[in-house]
Amino acid sequence: MLAGRTRAGGVLAGVAGSLVRAADARLPSLWAARLLSTEAEEATPVGSKESRPGPKADDEEVGDSVSFGFSSVDRSEHKGLVKDVFEKVAPKYDAMNDFMSFFLHRHWKDRFVGTLHPFAGQKHLDVAGGTGDVGFRVLREIRRAEEALAVRRNAEVESAGEVCICDINGAMLEEGKKKVAGLDIRDAERGLSWVESDAESLPFDDESFDTYTISFGIRNVSDIDACLSEARRVLKRGGHFCCLEFSQVNNEVLRQVYDLYSMNVIPYIGQAYAGDAHSYQYLVESIRKFPDQEHFKEIIEANGFRGVRYENLLDGVVAIHSGFKL
Repeated sequence: MLAGRTRAGGVLAGVAGSLVRAADARLPSLWAARLLSTEAEEATPVGSKESRPGPKADDEEVGDSVSFGFSSVDRSEHKGLVKDVFEKVAPKYDAMNDFMSFFLHRHWKDRFVGTLHPFAGQKHLDVAGGTGDVGFRVLREIRRAEEALAVRRNAEVESAGEVCICDINGAMLEEGKKKVAGLDIRDAERGLSWVESDAESLPFDDESFDTYTISFGIRNVSDIDACLSEARRVLKRGGHFCCLEFSQVNNEVLRQVYDLYSMNVIPYIGQAYAGDAHSYQYLVESIRKFPDQEHFKEIIEANGFRGVRYENLLDGVVAIHSGFKL
């Protein structure tokens, strides 16, 4: 496993290094100034004791101000600012994910859905579901489980599973709907529903779902505790919560390369490919402001989940956190 991680880190380091060198001569001076202005803020790593929030995510917020990347904004403005970011990136969102992660996000999402252990007849909610990447994967595995069960019983499964893809941004959902016709999933249209809603105030009854996922979305909410409270509320007793999110890189060499790549190259790619550097600058800054793995585990536990654990992927570039409503 260690050798695999080392090889993965070497590939990422090599590709990122090439991109940095290629971009260096053309990178707008704006990013150099931005990097210098944030050196003092980044001097204390996110995972250090000095920067750690308490068990509740709200503890690091000041009054009604919340983080929007490296800036602080009024809580009432935060949702609108985040929504604006994703409206801008929606048309190129899937392609940019491939480009920026060197297609690794596909592997991470496959692993994430495997952690969920989809089953026949499952009622699943995918929050911050965006263009459907995770929701489609979950439905595909539900259908496979149903087919396997039907073979064993020699009869059709009585109640087919369903996936609800929920996102605060309608533009992202519209991009996802465009992909449904091309899915190789039985009864995909009947098995999917789309809801435009805030993760902090879900429009569902208590104990409506067997499972809940949120991938690369929880760091963008205004109130993490409210999001987790809603997740617990809509889950049935015994329900499984899973979160996939960027996290704290454990390997020092990989962390330095990753920081250089994400802070300098990703905004440049956003400008060159999607015509929008500022949105991608916010996205990489929001990663730096998110709690580290152990801290986020504590926050999930403080919101009532039990059996909480996490798994690092690529030495903590991303992490999968999971827990149960008991």
